[in-house]
Amino acid sequence: MDNMLKGLRTPLRNSLGNALRSSLAVCLLVPAIAIASVDITPLQPETVHQQTIKDIIGSLNAGHYNKINVDDSLSSDILDKYLEELDPSKSYFYKSDIAEFDAYRYELDDAILNGNLDAAFAIFNRQQQRIIERLNWTLDRLNSEQTFNFSLDETLNTDREKDDWIGSQSEMDDLWRKRIKSAILNLTLADKSEQEARKTLIKRYTSQLNRLSQNKSEDVFQRFANVFTKHFDPHTSYFSPRNSENFKINMSLSLEGIGAVLQSENEFTKIVRLVPAGPADKTGQLKPADLIVGVGQGETGEIEDVVGWRLDDVVDLIRGPKDSVVRLEIIPSDSEDKAGRKTISIKRNTVELEEQAAQKRILNVKHNDKDYKLGVIDIPAFYIDFAALQRGDKNYKSTTRDVEKLISELQTEKIDGLIIDLRNNGGGSLREANELVGLFIDRGPTVQIRDPNGRVDILGDFNPKIAYNGPMAVVVNRLSASASEIFAGAIQDYQRGIIVGNQTFGKGTVQTLQSLDHGQIKLTHAKFYRISGESTQHKGVIPDITFPETFDTSEIGESALDGALPWDQVKEARHGIFKGIDSFKPELEKRHNLRTDNQPDFNFLRAQISRQTEVRGDTTFPLNETKLLAKRDLADKWQVDAENKRRLAKGQAPIAKITDLDDLLEKDEKGRPISPESEAILEESAHILLDMVDLTKQLLTTYNPK
Repeated sequence: MDNMLKGLRTPLRNSLGNALRSSLAVCLLVPAIAIASVDITPLQPETVHQQTIKDIIGSLNAGHYNKINVDDSLSSDILDKYLEELDPSKSYFYKSDIAEFDAYRYELDDAILNGNLDAAFAIFNRQQQRIIERLNWTLDRLNSEQTFNFSLDETLNTDREKDDWIGSQSEMDDLWRKRIKSAILNLTLADKSEQEARKTLIKRYTSQLNRLSQNKSEDVFQRFANVFTKHFDPHTSYFSPRNSENFKINMSLSLEGIGAVLQSENEFTKIVRLVPAGPADKTGQLKPADLIVGVGQGETGEIEDVVGWRLDDVVDLIRGPKDSVVRLEIIPSDSEDKAGRKTISIKRNTVELEEQAAQKRILNVKHNDKDYKLGVIDIPAFYIDFAALQRGDKNYKSTTRDVEKLISELQTEKIDGLIIDLRNNGGGSLREANELVGLFIDRGPTVQIRDPNGRVDILGDFNPKIAYNGPMAVVVNRLSASASEIFAGAIQDYQRGIIVGNQTFGKGTVQTLQSLDHGQIKLTHAKFYRISGESTQHKGVIPDITFPETFDTSEIGESALDGALPWDQVKEARHGIFKGIDSFKPELEKRHNLRTDNQPDFNFLRAQISRQTEVRGDTTFPLNETKLLAKRDLADKWQVDAENKRRLAKGQAPIAKITDLDDLLEKDEKGRPISPESEAILEESAHILLDMVDLTKQLLTTYNPK
């Protein structure tokens, strides 16, 4: 605290003042630039921003779980992260710009503490200058009669993160020549003529140029403030007054839109997660890490290119009246060259709590030549109708209430075991995660929470009532997060059931929202721990039996986020254990492997993973049309061959092209295609559960012989 406050009492160092004055002469005091009828005036910080950055520091220092000194080390990191935020592909700034900005490397800490944002704005204004230069150069090239030779053996590096900053204008021109060439190739292979492709790109870059004039000082401040806050952890964010309102709308799920959480990534809008039972989720065609490149209104409206748009502008375009249609043009996350596109129609709607409710089904399985009935309860989110609860409605909806009712209904059908499906469950109410554990144990602790001062609170179930005491399994995957991890971790620690699937997301932190005089700050103020004492943070929950992992863990999960808080431990909370699982886990693993070694769907999963690993490191995009077509044909052929290998192994007719699957896949009651892999995972979970029942009986017979 003293280290942070001392900066507020000291004047800005002379060296920073000199550096700022030097930069301001170049970046802040130049006359307005008139480009393509767009006036770009250098932006400057407002008085309110100077106080707000101090308020942010005060809030972080008082309430954030992670105690960080604002010092020279942080200053250096912030400079690097800010440059990465403004130019992630290293395609605007020159090496000379970076060398000039290095004057700020150990000065930003004192500047921030004093509310001085001149350096942040000077860097931003230089970026705008470089963007204008590039867009004008690009538009001149597209409007000229210069042609592109698509027979040359050239490539474009699509991942410049580890490349050096560009040193000369000729190098920059060559990079952008290749970028234009790549964009035209992508569009022409998507059934556009070269003339149409040029027209699309001219429109795209002209739009980007026009949008530069819409930037306001508030936008610059929010970007820089978030680079600063994310140094504390990736879930800590500053919201400007406008974005505070958007955040409230999204949190209440009252937004009439598609039900997707979005973020900016380079020039694209990326899908982070889908709201369970939301309009986007119901299509069955969107998934996390897909990139949105175009948005169209209605069934026939023109698709508007949104590459390079601000995130809030893209969100505004996607929003619309209930029951209206929006069409998204996306690059699927599994597209090998990140260029294949498809268009998806979505009917806008609100997300109803009832549609997120837990649902049950019976899974009939033949195991060791006997027929069994397994109850499956799919829980898409941990929900509770707080409004109904607060007004005293005795029939308020909640996860625990719904699951207890479903269990009762399943037991009347004499199920042989229960599977709780938490795949893709991103969490929700902590209260519900705690109470749901209570349905399966008589009483005891469920989760521990440590605050910034190190105090640990223990939540638990104190109701001896048990809704279900039979054998159970919990299925999780990489998108099971937060409250899902608390539930799965508690079931595993008690050995009350077996956890199967994939390592979970690893979000073990708690956020709170604080109002500022100007905007809001969402900050991490506590951390979750399992009753074993282990954090769910970063590592998540490791299943007892692990299935092939299809999500790219370097892209999805807490461990993929810069600045994620580390895994650690607290003291174990005293709790009972249901004996058995640990003693025969090796045998369960052995039986699982024997069963799935030649199972067609598991073989397909393993082939997919191998292919993804193979192509992930290839960041070169061919600019030779013949080679690009060959690369795409090879990728398409691989998909068809892998799918047909599975289909033939299952006695099904082969397909000619991958789109044939759209009509062949079974659909659920909401019209979403049912993934064969997903069903295979569920069925194998049932076999593992039945193996556990068998081994438990053997163990009891050993301990209690007749």
